[in-house]
Amino acid sequence: MENEKKGFDEEALKQKISEVMGAINSCTDPDELEAIKKIVKQNVPFTRRGYFSAMVLKMLLEKPQRREKPQRENRAERFEKKVVEKRNTESPSPRPQEPQENSQPKSEKVIPEGAKTLYLNVGKMKHLYAKNLSILLQKELGITREDIYSLRVHDKYSFITMSEENCNKAIEKINGMDINGRVAQINFSTK
Repeated sequence: MENEKKGFDEEALKQKISEVMGAINSCTDPDELEAIKKIVKQNVPFTRRGYFSAMVLKMLLEKPQRREKPQRENRAERFEKKVVEKRNTESPSPRPQEPQENSQPKSEKVIPEGAKTLYLNVGKMKHLYAKNLSILLQKELGITREDIYSLRVHDKYSFITMSEENCNKAIEKINGMDINGRVAQINFSTK
């Protein structure tokens, strides 16, 4: 009855106080506590520090208790779990897979003999991507997608592989062009 007048559970408050005292006694970094104490001294008047402590405890009691989060598995445990699950779902006597006639293997584009590679000083950092570069080359050189054997766009530069004739056209037309705010320099690659 008396606790109801006070508006709090005295036993819960005593329990919280003993938890706080235990945390103070087992603190491994007393310098951290000293720094917090200093901040409290600077911001809470001496005559109000008792009320301040009481309010902090009240807020701790009113704060909903956090549920313990289940510990996450580390990467190795997740991998092991997947391997075990995969073993359990596989049939006991796996039969060798027959090659499927309809599926076509991913074909590597064969670069013809005599093809040359160009170096371009513009890349992804200037928002130039393979698709954009391909469209630019087709438009400026009057070629098709099939005439471009390979495009490799890196962060700051790109490599273009085409026939020697198309490479020479590209050097003539693209050198000095503004590509996404960068003056293009294009020449034969040494690599």
